[in-house]
Amino acid sequence: MPQTPIFSSMLGSSCSGQVQPDMGERCVDPVYQDGNLVSGSLEALIERLVPTMDYYPDRTYIFTFLLSSRVFIHPHELLAKVGQICIKQKQQLETGTEAEKLKSFAAKIIQLLKEWTETFPYDFQDEKSMKELKEIAHRITQCDEENGTVKKIISQMTQNLLMALSARSQYQEIREKFRQPVTEKGTILKTKPQSTQKDILSVCCDPLILAQQLTYIELERVSNIYPEDLMQIVSHMDSLDNHKCRGDVTKTYNLEAYDNWFNCLSMLVATEICRVVKKKQRTRMVEFFIDVARECFNIGNFNSMMAIISGMNLSPVARLKKTWSKVKTAKFDVLEHHMDPSSNFCNYRTALQGAAQRSQTANSNREKIVIPVFNLFIKDIYFLHKIHTNRLPNGQINFKKFWEISRQIHDFLTWKQVECPFEKDKKIQSYLLTAPIYSEEALFIASFESEGPENHMEKDSWKTLRTTLLNRA
Repeated sequence: MPQTPIFSSMLGSSCSGQVQPDMGERCVDPVYQDGNLVSGSLEALIERLVPTMDYYPDRTYIFTFLLSSRVFIHPHELLAKVGQICIKQKQQLETGTEAEKLKSFAAKIIQLLKEWTETFPYDFQDEKSMKELKEIAHRITQCDEENGTVKKIISQMTQNLLMALSARSQYQEIREKFRQPVTEKGTILKTKPQSTQKDILSVCCDPLILAQQLTYIELERVSNIYPEDLMQIVSHMDSLDNHKCRGDVTKTYNLEAYDNWFNCLSMLVATEICRVVKKKQRTRMVEFFIDVARECFNIGNFNSMMAIISGMNLSPVARLKKTWSKVKTAKFDVLEHHMDPSSNFCNYRTALQGAAQRSQTANSNREKIVIPVFNLFIKDIYFLHKIHTNRLPNGQINFKKFWEISRQIHDFLTWKQVECPFEKDKKIQSYLLTAPIYSEEALFIASFESEGPENHMEKDSWKTLRTTLLNRA
């Protein structure tokens, strides 16, 4: 995906809702409002995608249409329709005598295919799509058989596509296995870790360095999320109602892996706190993670920050009143203010907007970092999808909806392309990614062993947990 912003000059604030096109005696297809395309039939939108001798679609449209089209039509079907339009235009140009016009047309079609294969390589993973691509390429090369320039460009494009598909395939094969939480009785019950056992502070005691390593992990994992993965949020839901998409819904393994990282980090934070024996050391551990979360916020790594806060707000940690009474909570209160869920996380969204603005004018990669809270980002796309219909009452595609969804996805893609400015520390990252984490049940047991139950409800829970574990032995 090109890094230059493609939405900077597009769409005012008016493009956030559903539009009912003006219906006169006949329906205009497609429909424009204030110069912006807001709806159209699938056929009209496909026509707008394909270049002509005198026209080439702008990049905002190419990205938005190719991203959203999968909700309505398979990529190989879209390719076939694009190919049919290309053949018609080629035949019309061939009836004339100007060979240069034919070459110019061929160059525009190649440019479209190049943008398509570079931005959405996974659209070409199946044989049908590759067959359609080769068919179009074959017809276009006929426009410049003399010097073979077109053929060379297409060959390079195909090679780059195959490399991209291979890289994604390898990632699927080696993607992380979900880290299994520790639940064995012998690991947690009456076997508190010795003071010599490794913990996060023995690996990294500097909050800034740990925040930087968390950011490195975040950017590495975000780099494996693609626009079509995010669009699965829409197409997967629609597949239940759209037989055209039902058989081709891919697993959102990239999204699941990234979401799993958030959960693992939250549980790791809770585990590190709950398994500490001495209250003074637990207090230090809590304050350490508060400082790490604050450094994440300063960097622009909101996802790790939220994961850390979530871990400290888990019941087994939150109930440690004696520990929290010794913690200097002023910093934590500020962090919780930033992540206050009221008014649809208004404070967080303000901070995110500030980070995004800083990123746009930044001169260094350090200042360009923006890592949003991923589950909130996903919910925003889901919300846009749910409140606006895919089609208007006249049957046209509600393209205004997809402008907005694609703009949000493009912002995410721009942020994920930032090269991490921090050097990788293998020792710290190995600990973050492989250190044992407790299950929720194990966390409660460790918590109760650190600070005993204070009321009847907690006493009953503690008794039930001990009995359950002993029965498993």
